[in-house]
Amino acid sequence: MRPLHFDAINPHTGRGYTFDDPNLFFGPDGLGYAREPGDADFVPYLIPADSSTSNHRRTQMKRQNYFPTRQADQAVWLENFHLKLALHAVALPAPRVAEIVADARWLVYLLLAWLESVRTHGKAATNALEQAMSGSGPLSLPVHTPPALPDGVVARPAGALSRIFDLVSELKENNACVESICIELGILGSVEATPDLTQARPGITATVSAAGVQIGWGWQGLAKFLDQCELQVDRADGKGFVVLTFDTTPGYTDTTPFPATLTKWKYRAIYRVDDHQVGQWSAEASVNVGG
Repeated sequence: MRPLHFDAINPHTGRGYTFDDPNLFFGPDGLGYAREPGDADFVPYLIPADSSTSNHRRTQMKRQNYFPTRQADQAVWLENFHLKLALHAVALPAPRVAEIVADARWLVYLLLAWLESVRTHGKAATNALEQAMSGSGPLSLPVHTPPALPDGVVARPAGALSRIFDLVSELKENNACVESICIELGILGSVEATPDLTQARPGITATVSAAGVQIGWGWQGLAKFLDQCELQVDRADGKGFVVLTFDTTPGYTDTTPFPATLTKWKYRAIYRVDDHQVGQWSAEASVNVGG
């Protein structure tokens, strides 16, 4: 099984997980997980892993050019937006403004308090797993307790940022929302030219750990123009390179059990936009496992 994170991509379909996925479940620690091939009760997917051969195009919200890339900056933007929106609710119904303010405050909580809590718990869980596999002494599995909601903040339905972006679009069409108000709200972004993605090439690393093979990769400064990083693996089993996962968060752990005999596994990566490969394949990274 693999832990789930925000906006996780299903490596077997190349698309986001859906609520009706039979392989999703909550663990005793309260976190979400997905069953993998070899796990009990795993249900095979009918969608081919290589989505580039399908006519289906995954829909994904495109980041607006006024919205920051870094999560810490996103929280600052959202905090400013909901505070200033209450002052400049230009020709908008009060209930609508209240809903959007609630959306923004909920996202600030998730980006700052909740996400940091999950990351801290993830590190503790990794340490516990390593202790369980090869450590010693008393073992206690960590339990994740989400931080309490701040006063006035409530959980909101999915799609909070999409609703905020929809409102911003309406504001920009409103003649009463003059440029000075747009600047205060932070909804004017500079126009950026899309770089030449034909030359985009991931850099990857591969290292062996107790949890599996750690695959390091990054966006090379192109995160706002790319959707996914496709990782492939060659396990020296005669199949050549096959899809390992479609990842949206730099850094991935290949938890496939190691073979009984010493074997060289090779990895490579390529970026994806709108369900299609773009740019160049990375240099191969290899590790010796098993034996």
